[in-house]
Amino acid sequence: MEKNKIIEQTKLAFDLIQKLYYEVAFLIKEIEGQLSEADEKFVIGKPGGYHVTYISSTGLEQVNVRKWLPRKMSVFFVPEEMTELGGTTNTKFSEETKVVYVRIILDDDDLNEPVIYFGVLYGFGENEILNKRLTKVEQLPTSIEYRENTILKNPKNINYEDVYIKFKGTLDYATPFL
Repeated sequence: MEKNKIIEQTKLAFDLIQKLYYEVAFLIKEIEGQLSEADEKFVIGKPGGYHVTYISSTGLEQVNVRKWLPRKMSVFFVPEEMTELGGTTNTKFSEETKVVYVRIILDDDDLNEPVIYFGVLYGFGENEILNKRLTKVEQLPTSIEYRENTILKNPKNINYEDVYIKFKGTLDYATPFL
């Protein structure tokens, strides 16, 4: 392929990916806007600022370039009265804590098209046997990303517990291109 064609194709590919990520950001902002107007006012969870959570690797050790671009990402929303607001949110785990969780999968080996999981996570409690756990909901999205095959094995009936965390939930899904 000619150099000019490679340059043009590279620019087009990155423009397409950027537009896709903009659409994801607009979707998240729309969800945030609608939840902020609900009777029980929800705010977006901010683990370390205002961002989505995803697994990514920028190292060359494993030469796994598939992880260079986020293909899966998540955000959560929490009732305003259940969190401390600031530059980040701080939402303590309790049996009463509940969050709206949204996970967007743009690409995966098992998928034919993008999918969006959405639902409620709740029932956060102490692991009574080991008494070790994460301390706040803001740590949850990363845990889900790293243990997705176990935690999200049955998204309609999540009942997860390990040495760090315990929670339940139910997620439904939709394909954005219906």
